[in-house]
Amino acid sequence: MSKPHIIIIGSGWAGFYLAEYLSTTTYSVTVISPRRTSAYTPLLASAACGLFNFYLAEEPVRSKTRKCRFIKANVLSVDFPSKSVHCAPAFEDDDLISNQDFDLKYDYLILAPGCIPNTFNTPGVAENALFMKNVSDAMAVRKLLFDLLEKASLPNCPLERQKELLHVAIVGGGPTGVEITAELDDLAHKELQDLYPEVASYLHISIYDVAPHILGAYDQKLHEYANEALLRRHIAIETNSRIEKVDRDALYIKGKGRVPYGMLMWVTGNKAVPLVMKLDVRKTEKGLVRILTDTHLRVFKSRDSDEICDGVFALGDAADIEGESLPTTAEVAVQKAKYLVNLFNSRVPMTDEDDSDDNGGGGGAIAGHIAHEAVVATQRFEEEGKQSPLRV
Repeated sequence: MSKPHIIIIGSGWAGFYLAEYLSTTTYSVTVISPRRTSAYTPLLASAACGLFNFYLAEEPVRSKTRKCRFIKANVLSVDFPSKSVHCAPAFEDDDLISNQDFDLKYDYLILAPGCIPNTFNTPGVAENALFMKNVSDAMAVRKLLFDLLEKASLPNCPLERQKELLHVAIVGGGPTGVEITAELDDLAHKELQDLYPEVASYLHISIYDVAPHILGAYDQKLHEYANEALLRRHIAIETNSRIEKVDRDALYIKGKGRVPYGMLMWVTGNKAVPLVMKLDVRKTEKGLVRILTDTHLRVFKSRDSDEICDGVFALGDAADIEGESLPTTAEVAVQKAKYLVNLFNSRVPMTDEDDSDDNGGGGGAIAGHIAHEAVVATQRFEEEGKQSPLRV
């Protein structure tokens, strides 16, 4: 008798954990993702700035000890009635292979495709900006930074052009934008002063955001602290900035006009991947479009029905629990993945008739587990006299 086939879409925090820990003795596991590695996203900014080698910021899905199948492809659509996924190979530099679509059957489908950067349809961003979603992005940042330093060091480069080349514009005042700003500033004032003594002092960083404050979604004390810390570093904080378009060497900001840059990083947040937009399932109606699930991570068929898609689960940034929304963080993604691993490895996963909160080895609804861990973590930080990281 053949083993039930689980297809995991995505190799991010949730997908990678599932690939690592789902029982391949019980199931045949296939991971489909356009990326053959899983990035440790909190390390990307540091890797981009040279604090350690890039290989430390990612983990390959393929492994001698990981007995799952990996397919480098994009899932274009899902046929829920026939339990099949329609895919295209993910090789942007090979049109012949990329156009050779194929289908795969599943017994269980786990949707964890993540998100993609949100450009807000700003003209020129996709063609000219750098992002920070994976190690390839981090490598591009480091390469461009040192190329700019070398260009500025040429003996025939005028002073004004040196300053333009060494202007790093970071669009997005959230955690990623603030982190990469601080990392680049540290690099400029430490390593680069010795490596590029003639031009390192011209490297300057600006952080832009449409909101009135950086870290505007967080506690007031936190964004005030971050603002003061960056100003002490002589970082230009340009809030209330609406970027109208971008070209290869300048931003165009409403009310300010043209602002030259050497490197533009766009870290303004995420939007749903095309697959999520295409799926005919229940989804959120405001903000980031996410697949809605019940508290057992099962996907609802449609907006007007409480029916569950047979054998289909969703988690990670691309999914949320209806009525018990959780943030798009790595911690939540991994906790949900742990829940599904326990569910699958302990017994046959729930059918749509099984709505019990006590689900064998799975241990009940996921939202309660995450809430419990959040309370425990908060109490521990408060006992240690620290500000809880969960209060944001």
